[in-house]
Amino acid sequence: MVRSPSAVDRVLGLLREPPAEPDVSAGYLDLLGPDEERAPSLAQSVMESTFLPQIYEKVWRPVGFNLAKGWPIGPDTAAEQAMARDWLGLGQPGDADRPAATVLDVACGPGNVTRALAEGVGEDGLVVGLDASATMLARAEADTPSGGEVCFVRGNAVDLPFRDATFDAVCCFGALYLFDDPWTAVDGMTRVLRPGGRLIILTSRRLTPLYASRVGGELIRRATGFTVFGDREVTGALADRGFTGIRRRRYPLMQLVGGTLPDA
Repeated sequence: MVRSPSAVDRVLGLLREPPAEPDVSAGYLDLLGPDEERAPSLAQSVMESTFLPQIYEKVWRPVGFNLAKGWPIGPDTAAEQAMARDWLGLGQPGDADRPAATVLDVACGPGNVTRALAEGVGEDGLVVGLDASATMLARAEADTPSGGEVCFVRGNAVDLPFRDATFDAVCCFGALYLFDDPWTAVDGMTRVLRPGGRLIILTSRRLTPLYASRVGGELIRRATGFTVFGDREVTGALADRGFTGIRRRRYPLMQLVGGTLPDA
C-alpha cells in the first residue's frame, strides 16, 4: 500500500534534506536505500528479522511488555496507548476536538503505536512513524489503512532526518534501550520538538541501584546491545535538556517517562 501523496508531501516538507527523487516504491518513504555495511547487536538483529514483525503486535508486545509492566497489575496495551495520547496532549478516539498535531513515533516497528497515536489527532493532523527496519515497515504498511494522517519513513532513529522544531509531540516506545547511543537519540528527539512540545518514552528499568545491578546491566549491554536504565537516568536526561513537568510511571522492568519543552 502506498501512502497518500499528500501525506508524503507533508513529510518531505519536514525533512532537513528532502530527496530530489523520493523513493516510495515500498509504500513508505525510504531515506536509507540499500542496507549499509554494519554489525548490528543481537537485540537489533532480532528486531530486524523477518519473523518478529509477524508476531510483534499480537504476541511479542502484549506478552513481553505487559509482563514487564507487572501484568495483571500494570497497564495493558490499550491503557498504555491511551496514556501516551494523554501525556502527549492528543485526544482520545471519538473525541470531536482532537488537535491537528504533527507527531513523530521514533523506532515505530510495525506501527502499532503509530496507529494508536493517529487515533488522537484531528483530520489535519499527521503522525509519522520512523524506523530503520524494512521488514518492520513492510508490516506497518500492510496493517495500516490508507489515509492522510499516517506516513511511514525508513530512516535513522538516532540521527533524525527532520528539521528543528517540526513536531508537536514525539513518542519512543520500546526502543531507547536498543540504541547504541541512547542519549544522542534523546538529543535528536528534543531537537525536532517545537517549543511547548511533549516527549514520552517507554523503556527498560533496572530494579535496584545496587552496584552489582549496574555491573550486570553493563554486561547485558555489551553482550546483547540491550541497555537497562536506572530510575533517575531517563528523567535526569530530560531535565538536563530543559524539559519541565517531568513525570514517570515505574513498573517492575519498564518505566514511562514524559516531559514538556518550555515555550520559547
